[in-house]
Amino acid sequence: MSALIKVKGLTRIFDVSKPWLNRVIERLPKALLTAVSDVSFEVEENSVYALVGESGSGKSTIGKIVVGLVPPSQGSVMINDVDLATETDAAKVEAVRADIQMIFQDPYASLNPRWRVREIIAEPVAAKGGNTTGLAERLLEQVGLSAADAVKYPHEFSGGQRQRICIARALASEPKVIVCDEPTSALDVSVQAQVLNLMSDLREEFGLTYLFISHDLTVVQHMADRIGVLYLGRLVEEAPRDILFEDPKHPYTRMLFDAAPRMDGFGREVDPPKGEIPDAINPPKGCAFHPRCPIAVERCSRERPEMRDVRGARVACHLAE
Repeated sequence: MSALIKVKGLTRIFDVSKPWLNRVIERLPKALLTAVSDVSFEVEENSVYALVGESGSGKSTIGKIVVGLVPPSQGSVMINDVDLATETDAAKVEAVRADIQMIFQDPYASLNPRWRVREIIAEPVAAKGGNTTGLAERLLEQVGLSAADAVKYPHEFSGGQRQRICIARALASEPKVIVCDEPTSALDVSVQAQVLNLMSDLREEFGLTYLFISHDLTVVQHMADRIGVLYLGRLVEEAPRDILFEDPKHPYTRMLFDAAPRMDGFGREVDPPKGEIPDAINPPKGCAFHPRCPIAVERCSRERPEMRDVRGARVACHLAE
């Protein structure tokens, strides 16, 4: 398989400083938050690549950069060998943008409450002057709803049904890539399973490629072919799903697995994770995880580890062996 998405050296820095006058009066320097730091990975066509990590690890920022909502500060995102941030050929950019859609975390917040479902679903096609006759009704039935629902408004549906509407809207423009930003985290567990199974079926039917963003390891195990683990904006481990779950190599990945609830975990005793995720405005030197790492050595506090191959995975840890 060829790589449909190529992310190389991706960095995104946000200026979160106070207004200029406040900084002059209080004699404060600029405050720069590094949300994503030198991240590289590839997503193969018709596969599911998952990004996991704690809140604030940079997952959603990477998703927004991939779809073009946020420009990168450094590095590049190539989709079908086109970089949306630097490409000057408008026709190429337009063609690639048509191949990308996004499903957001909160389905109600991403649906216009004043529009009927028919208008919401057909909008990506109507914006380009395409034929929308019967489109919404057909897509609603494909995602497990009724064609009669096309005349309703978003508030008339449950959370799971709204997320199905969001999926139908994403499918309307016949994309190749869908970025899924925590698409089931706002839903009940039973509804989560229905939506995830629907997404898996649609992937097979339409040959879709998913960049799947989640903090739920159970969901990731069900959906992903390959997984990247993020910590404080840095990719610390990347591996095929089965290898990652059978043999996690980075201490942070093992910490995530230990903290996750398990069906066979009744009565087990696990030490709680040490410390809190550091401040992204002033991250630790060396390995970002070393203040919380149970196996850290002096080298970890001064030298940032590079990603390297270890037993079928890529790991950024000096002590991965």
